[in-house]
Amino acid sequence: MKRFKADLHMHTVLSPCGSLEMSPVVIVNKALERGLDIIGITDHNSTRQCAEVYNVGRQKGLTVLCGAEVTTKEEVHCLTFFENFEKLELFQVYLDKHLTNIPNNVEKFGYQVWVDKAEEIVGQEDRLLISAINQSIDEVEKKVRELNGLFIPAHIFRSSFSVYSQLGFMPFDISPDAIGMSARVDVDEQLKQHPELKQYTVLRSSDAHFPEQIGTHYSVIEMEEASFSELRKALHQQEGRKIVELK
Repeated sequence: MKRFKADLHMHTVLSPCGSLEMSPVVIVNKALERGLDIIGITDHNSTRQCAEVYNVGRQKGLTVLCGAEVTTKEEVHCLTFFENFEKLELFQVYLDKHLTNIPNNVEKFGYQVWVDKAEEIVGQEDRLLISAINQSIDEVEKKVRELNGLFIPAHIFRSSFSVYSQLGFMPFDISPDAIGMSARVDVDEQLKQHPELKQYTVLRSSDAHFPEQIGTHYSVIEMEEASFSELRKALHQQEGRKIVELK
């Protein structure tokens, strides 16, 4: 087994709350500078910047997992990942169908553009990406399962946009592949207070919106190789794969 440093929650220039510096090249270079082996691209309710980051990462030897941070109808943030571009595109169709038709206010929320390797603008999303889609958390998970993806409630104890802030409990009718906890959370203490969560693997990531935040927090994963299939095994502690450290 090998050990890999993974930061599986970060935003690009596409997210309105993300810095315009968060281009594919900047993200990949900073991730490599910080010693990361795997990153996850999780823009709000959109996957449209994923492919370019993936391509730049592949050229430079960085594994890039592609997905989105979905805001459910309950305003719970959930990370989603998919193993190939075909399934990613199907999920984008789902997001486009269910994203609320609220226009983005650029001056208030920021630009929502996606760019190519040369940092030239390729497209722009006019609907506000940080609004909630009209699907519940269990409906989002169901769609992710249809596409054989990974489903991970993000920063579950944050004071807003989290499972516990919005619902007060982990729903019994969902089966996350893992749960996210921020660096400010004492994992052992929270597991004592919420023993129902002990069945899940805990992930820690940076939730980077700016280049300097990339890799400030991460998970160390023990597995055979840096791949989607190996990550799935690690999240479910299968065949010796596992999360061994949270930073």
